[in-house]
Amino acid sequence: MDDTGARNIRQPKFSAFKLFRRAVFLTLGASLVAVALEIFLVNNRIIDGGITGISIMLAHQLDIALGILLTVLNLPFLYLGYKQIGKTFAVSTLYAVIVMSIGTTLLHPVAPLTIDPLLAAVFGGIILGVGVGIVIRAGGSLDGAEIVSILVSRRTAFSVGEVVMFINVFILASAGFVFGWDHAMYSLIAYYIAVQLIDITIEGIDRSKAVWIISDEAEGIGQALNDRLGRGVTYLRGEGAYTGDRKNVIFAVITRMEEAKLKEIVDEWDSGAFLAIGNIHEVRGGRFKKRDIH
Repeated sequence: MDDTGARNIRQPKFSAFKLFRRAVFLTLGASLVAVALEIFLVNNRIIDGGITGISIMLAHQLDIALGILLTVLNLPFLYLGYKQIGKTFAVSTLYAVIVMSIGTTLLHPVAPLTIDPLLAAVFGGIILGVGVGIVIRAGGSLDGAEIVSILVSRRTAFSVGEVVMFINVFILASAGFVFGWDHAMYSLIAYYIAVQLIDITIEGIDRSKAVWIISDEAEGIGQALNDRLGRGVTYLRGEGAYTGDRKNVIFAVITRMEEAKLKEIVDEWDSGAFLAIGNIHEVRGGRFKKRDIH
């Protein structure tokens, strides 16, 4: 086969504005992580998971600047990310890691805002989670362990989340031998809070939900959802596999805050209706934007 066509396939180019916006968010996210590490966590001997956690423990044991270890230990994984995931991801991750490393170096002389380990774990976890979430939304990463998890998940039956959890449980447990078990438990608190804030930052506070409703009153329910929630709906035609009966199916996307109101509307029209609600991570296109209701 002539490879001329293959040579003509080019990677999509980012506009200057998109590149600038990505750089701004990567900088913001990585800077927040640096603040969380140096102003809250490191001085209170509380660690994060992944390569960051390993770097914190090694910096303490070897008396090496944290910023240097963050960069050096992540470099092999950045190479893997470049080869296996893509150039854009690798470059974005490298930039974010460098900003984070510089940030920790500049903030190292700054005294921690609190020496209470619980307060440090809570507020450090919050800032850390928001920072990491912003970086991920911008198309990068701050930790080589995430890259390893993606690659392992492709070759095994384990999900990315399961691999990340296994790696981080091992690292956080190691903190008990380095900093003591009290600090290891505070690290678990910080890690849990950070994970929750990462999800909220990536998906938004008001997460979207997909809704399927099967009812003989489908048109009435659909109109009520449109009028009282301001949400558009889509009517689908289905067929019961067992009975062969024609079924009217409503599909809609709502926010978490609207879930209770939706259930109330469905109950009013058909208390026996089949209702399925599931979380979704992203909504694009269509007419998801809510219409004003009065």
